[in-house]
Amino acid sequence: MSTTDVPTRPLGATGMGITRLGFGSWAVSGSGWRFGWGATDDAQSIAAIRHAVASGVNWIDTAAVYGLGHSEELVGKAIADLPEADRPYIFTKAGLVWDPDDPQATPRRIMKPASVRREIEDSLHRLNVEHIDLYQVHWPDTGESLEYAGDGYGAVSPNATPLEEYWQVMADLKAEGKVRAIGLSNHTPDQLQAAEQIAHVDVIQPPFSAINRSAAAEIAWAHAHGTGVIVYSPLQSGLLTGAFSAQRAAGLPADDWRAAHQDFTTGLSANLRLADALRPIAQRHGTNVAEVAIAWALAWPGVTGAIVGARKPEQVDGWIAAGAVRLAPADLDEVAAAIAASGAGTGPARP
Repeated sequence: MSTTDVPTRPLGATGMGITRLGFGSWAVSGSGWRFGWGATDDAQSIAAIRHAVASGVNWIDTAAVYGLGHSEELVGKAIADLPEADRPYIFTKAGLVWDPDDPQATPRRIMKPASVRREIEDSLHRLNVEHIDLYQVHWPDTGESLEYAGDGYGAVSPNATPLEEYWQVMADLKAEGKVRAIGLSNHTPDQLQAAEQIAHVDVIQPPFSAINRSAAAEIAWAHAHGTGVIVYSPLQSGLLTGAFSAQRAAGLPADDWRAAHQDFTTGLSANLRLADALRPIAQRHGTNVAEVAIAWALAWPGVTGAIVGARKPEQVDGWIAAGAVRLAPADLDEVAAAIAASGAGTGPARP
């Protein structure tokens, strides 16, 4: 039974109605891999997932690469004892393949058909489910390794699998009943249009926040094509929570990917100025900075839901009400002005 009113919307034409907020399980994946968030407590992580579901969240976003399979295993454990009627939708991703002998190596972007079919069987096993509700291509296949660059797309090598080939495999998996819906994450509008000629793009998953606004064109494409949109990193990996500081950034452990990222180094001051500028809006709405930041992302036409992470149950309580926050036009104008004044990020500043 939900204890919090978490509004839902249709996820494109998938037949699924999802809460405006979903639990993101990247941050609970633990350390020991290239893009970890530092050490985590598995019991706390499972408790956080269960608390989100008990609070009304009806979908969990994960990926095979998160923790090199560990995140999917945690999600599987978290939902294992839930009655079928209370289980959340499970969304996961394929296409980032790691070297088990070198977990700190950068995963490679691979979407070859045989690799995708191996990945989905592994994900089904780790999640302990019979089908996946939404299966997504994590990044375009470039045949190369991925260095995290926020909104970067990377270079393409001659070894890359063409989009038309890997999207057909995804469509085949849907036709076979292994997945309910298929989606594309981190793909450009031109790539989305090419995929649409083969099979409908049910969902897209771009990064989107008041700092990283570069996916506005992808969101507009989806809105025009009846495609669901779930955005990731609406809090820009913690920068827009209102709780982040320069001191906290300086204290990030070496095994936290954020410690070396430009958003937390050279761009930190501008990003924190923007977060501070959201405080008056939060006060007017009787909420917090994190929920205002999420509500801003949800205010864009076409955005169905937002992925928000937590490593402890109490962190869920800091964002669970964001789906009910309604920003007025004057609020959106104020955020746009704050974006301009702070110099944070790139992209259009207002829906």
